[in-house]
Amino acid sequence: MSIAIMCSGGDAPGMNPAVKKFVDYANFNGKTPYFIYNGLEGLINDDIKKASHKDVSGILHKGGSIIGSSRSKRWYEKKYRQIAYENMKKRAIESIIVLGGDGSFRAMDIFCREFDVRFVGIPATIDNDIAGTEYCLGVDTALNVIRDASDKIRDTASTFKRGFVIETMGRECGYLCATSAIACGAELCMIPEVALDLNLAKKILLEEIKNGRNYVLCFIAEGVNKTDCMVEWMEKNLGLETRKSVLGYIQRGGNPTVFERLMAFEFVVRAVDILLRSEKSNVVIGYKEGKFLELDIEDVAGKKYHISRHILDMLNYIG
Repeated sequence: MSIAIMCSGGDAPGMNPAVKKFVDYANFNGKTPYFIYNGLEGLINDDIKKASHKDVSGILHKGGSIIGSSRSKRWYEKKYRQIAYENMKKRAIESIIVLGGDGSFRAMDIFCREFDVRFVGIPATIDNDIAGTEYCLGVDTALNVIRDASDKIRDTASTFKRGFVIETMGRECGYLCATSAIACGAELCMIPEVALDLNLAKKILLEEIKNGRNYVLCFIAEGVNKTDCMVEWMEKNLGLETRKSVLGYIQRGGNPTVFERLMAFEFVVRAVDILLRSEKSNVVIGYKEGKFLELDIEDVAGKKYHISRHILDMLNYIG
């Protein structure tokens, strides 16, 4: 049996360590590893190549993905999925490990129900918004990138006695924003999941400014879509000259942390083991309460992720 790996959707730090471990572990088990380059589009375009140790030498420390990634509108037409299957069949590839998010897993679920193909999903997205798992590959590095950037922004904020509104990624999920606000000592945090009481915030912060506070950091999730409004609110209500800093795509890059690399190894070993030693398919590996889980695709695809109550409660004590 040959096994392939691909990345789909947004890139995330930790993908390269996962790709490396995949090649090492597949070879260790006597199976032929293949790379599907450029995600679903590569599967359609027959951009598939046998992988060797040479291909993964020296990639552990790199962000992004050496095998690329993509999103594909063509995938949702049956004729292109048929082409993808034929590309796999001629190489005797029966199983795919997919590093991606909810949309990628749903796309593969459709594929595997139509054809004689098995897949295991590894959650890989800095948004950390996949149902059933507390951790997705990439989020730890992204949090450290945000921490580093916000610490530097704080230096300028305190020097010039300014307010700063720092916008984080996460789409409709506020995990990155909430966790960073707590870890970086922000005074304000706005996420889609919880409404911020601006009247109460104004009362508290004006009192603190009266007693010597000379800068304010506000973290805001991109899904709130009120970054510019918050800049105006801080200037008008707090009397602070305020700037915005949209961190953007730097959050997706960077050297994966030690934790990320180790978790990538763990995810891949479990994924390969499932494909080699059981009849299970269409499953996603999750991580919850310190344990790895095998999640049915129905419990992941299309389900909404909820930030833990513990993190949301901690937002009550920032400032």
